Amino acid sequence: MDDCDNATCPEDELTLPRSSVNKMIKEVLPHLRVANNSRELILNCCTEFIMLLSSHSNEICEKKNKKTILPEHVIEALRELGFGDYVPEVNDVLSNFKSEISSRKRSNKKLDKLGISEEELLRQQQELFAQARQQHYESELAQHNAALAAAAAANSGVGEIPAATLSGVQSSAEQTAGAGVDDDDDYDT
Repeated sequence: MDDCDNATCPEDELTLPRSSVNKMIKEVLPHLRVANNSRELILNCCTEFIMLLSSHSNEICEKKNKKTILPEHVIEALRELGFGDYVPEVNDVLSNFKSEISSRKRSNKKLDKLGISEEELLRQQQELFAQARQQHYESELAQHNAALAAAAAANSGVGEIPAATLSGVQSSAEQTAGAGVDDDDDYDT
């Protein structure tokens, strides 16, 4: 192994994945065996080409006082480096990429995938909130009644709990259940 660290030998980490290059070779030459040293040479050439193209694209970008390399910069770099024959194919790939991205953005909306209108979803949400409030109210009422029954059982010899106390507990439970009711839409859609 060489006596260099990552700072002095950046080429070691700046390569394409071997598996990706092998797949491309297999797609282009399905019935031909390619020697390992030839695969390594292709890998190194691909890496060098990408580095050359990206650095030249960066220079063009800097000349135009831009901070982001755009596809136009890469296409111009291809022309300047003598690879102008590839520009039509690059433009085709770019247009396919743009159309794929825009279709992903359109079809990626969860509402579109559900097939339900936004109004219907809001109505269903309000129903679920109402059901949750009702269940909470019933749970609170059951807890209060159980507490009263336990207190009544504990005090069975002392006397009974007045009916006014029971109705006061029920009305406070009803107020608790109704306190969360808010007919205003607090959520932005």
